[in-house]
Formats: sequence, C-alpha cells, structure tokens
Amino acid sequence: MASTLRAEIPVTELLKHDPKNWGRWGADDEVGSLNFLTPAEVLRGVQAVKQGKTFTLQVMMGHPAGDPVWPGRAQPVRVNVMDKGHYLCGKGPVFPGHAEYADDMLIMYLQGSTQYDALGHVWCDDMLYNGYDARTTAGKMTKASVLPIAERGIAGRGILIDIARHRDKPVLDRGETFTHEDLLAAAAKQGVTIEKHDILLIRTGWIGSFYTRDKTEFYRDFIEPGLTYSPELVKWFHEMEIPNLVTDTIANEVTADPVSGVVLPLHNALMRNLGVTFTEIAALDALADDCATDNQWTFLYTAAPLKVAGGTGAPVNPVVIK
Repeated sequence: MASTLRAEIPVTELLKHDPKNWGRWGADDEVGSLNFLTPAEVLRGVQAVKQGKTFTLQVMMGHPAGDPVWPGRAQPVRVNVMDKGHYLCGKGPVFPGHAEYADDMLIMYLQGSTQYDALGHVWCDDMLYNGYDARTTAGKMTKASVLPIAERGIAGRGILIDIARHRDKPVLDRGETFTHEDLLAAAAKQGVTIEKHDILLIRTGWIGSFYTRDKTEFYRDFIEPGLTYSPELVKWFHEMEIPNLVTDTIANEVTADPVSGVVLPLHNALMRNLGVTFTEIAALDALADDCATDNQWTFLYTAAPLKVAGGTGAPVNPVVIK
C-alpha cells in the first residue's frame, strides 16, 4: 500500500541517475520509443496473428454507469443538436426529397476515455521529452504533442501480462504494486517471453471493476494499483526498448510511489525521459479471458489516436488481432 508520507524529494532528484533517450533520434524527434517500431517490428507483430480474432480496447464513451476519468476531470457529455424532435416541432431543416437526420456533439477531456498521452504531457525541471522547453505547452503544445504520434500510428507485436490473474485475483487492491520482476514471473507462468520492442499490455482488472463498484468508494482517497518506480525497473524498460505501455488503469502506475511519496514518477522516468508512449484506461478484460482460454498471449497490436493539433492526449480505440 502507498505511504501516507508526503514527498520530500523533487522528482528530478529521484530520477537524476536514470537514463534518457533525448537526442537518440535527433533534436526534432517527438515520437520517442515508437521509433523502435520499424517495418521489421510491424511484420513481427503480423507474424503473431494465428487465428484472425479481433478485440477493441476502448472503453465505452458515455457509459450508463459513468466513465472512468482522473479525479478532477469532468465526465464526457454528449448532446443531441438535431433529431426527430426538431422535425416534430417544425424546426428541422427541409431538404429536397425530405430526408431527415440526427446530429450530436461530445464535450470531453481529451484524456477522458481510452487515450494516448502526448510525450510532453508531464514534465519536470521545465523540460519536456527530448529537452523541449515547457513553455511550448502554453496555449497549445507546439512540441511533443499527441499529433506526431497520431500521424505516425502504432503497430507491432503486443503481449498481454495478466498480473491480476497471476495473483489469483479478479482485480488488484487499491495501491497494490508490482515490478518488472513480477511481470517476468507472470509471463513465465503464462508460458510466454517478453521480447525486446514488445508493446506491453498489463491487466490489473482495475478499469473493469469501475463499472461494478460504488463510484464514491472507487475515488475515495484515490490510489490505483500499478507499476512502482525503481532504478532497476527504468533500466529494464530502457534495455528492453519498450515502445508503448498499455494498462487498464487511469495512469499506468501506482498513483503515489510507496517509498518516496512522489506522485506518478514513471510518467517522468519512462515517458519524459525514455519517450515511452502511455496508453491508459484500456479495456483488457475480454482480451485477457480469451488469452487465458486459448493460451495465446501475443498478437498484433494496432492503434491510431485522433489527430488533435497541439493536444496533450487523444482518445483511441486500439485493435488487437490474434
């Protein structure tokens, strides 16, 4: 469980000896570790397709039970702006041929659903990924926004590690942590190997539980389960050249580091420093159940977040093909 202590150490001090990929792909790079997903890696992902089964990983927008969002963010709001009611009231536009239509709009945080973070979404010491000045976020992101990620797209071999199933739980507990060593142990139990450049999907059961538990209890003293910071974990991500981390939690890591008390240190250690793209709020339960049934834990993972100019993130509906 997370410590009740407050952080006394700046995140820059905590991470001062950790590796960075800044400049590795040039001074203008804005997609980071996605550069590891070369055409050969895409083909490796294609080779993982064995059955032709497809799974979509986005949570529903506008779910009757509400949508899982980070505390403080408003729920998405969908509004009809045209429907049959307008025609019944004589206010609908009349077209030659008398066709009618419905139209609507959605008001939401760009990170209010399954989504990709921009590499510049979180920073410290006034510098974003690749050393870009944090002032480039003013008004809109002009560096390391989600747009370059969206324009590039993501495809490669994905591997699902079901840490909840590994611990014989439907869902991890509040603040429950795990390390890369736990991931390796779970992979061994599943009979698979995490390989270099794999897109790493981790199921905790957390987002799935949102729809079945009391929302006040879900958000009370909010702390999610997840990966916890250590220099060894960061070194492992660096050496494995993981391009993309995908989890069924809102923030991809335990909310507060139980040792230092720092909030979300992996956003800086992995995203800002190494350029690992973060995909959050993924729906992984159906995929995990199927993988446990047929014992195929690897697949082609594809994703294309929305092309939002200057966005700090963007919604996405990843598609997995087994």
